[in-house]
Amino acid sequence: MNGANNDSGLIGSARESGDAYIAAINGEVDLNNSPELRSALLSLLSRHRPRRLILNLAKVPYMDSSAIAVLVELLRKMGKGGKLVLTDLQPRVRGLLEIARLDTIFTLAADEQEAMGK
Repeated sequence: MNGANNDSGLIGSARESGDAYIAAINGEVDLNNSPELRSALLSLLSRHRPRRLILNLAKVPYMDSSAIAVLVELLRKMGKGGKLVLTDLQPRVRGLLEIARLDTIFTLAADEQEAMGK
């Protein structure tokens, strides 16, 4: 299920895999487009209700605090049994998460294969 009814260019591909839903995010995420990403991901969550949401950030060179707010909201929406896993982080994005100590609330994985095992 690639493309997953996605009007947003921010989600390059999306697919289900077992109890997980994997979405690849494309491009910088900032105040200008984070509402669009929020809408697309919340819609995806409500339609598929995965236990794990895996976001592949390989093509995200930068994100600002508005993008982080979207991730925190997604984590809350996942609920107690759910897990949000971020994979393939570029150094600048990983650094932002580490500085804000958000690497302690999000599950980070090297790649999608590792994320499937978490």
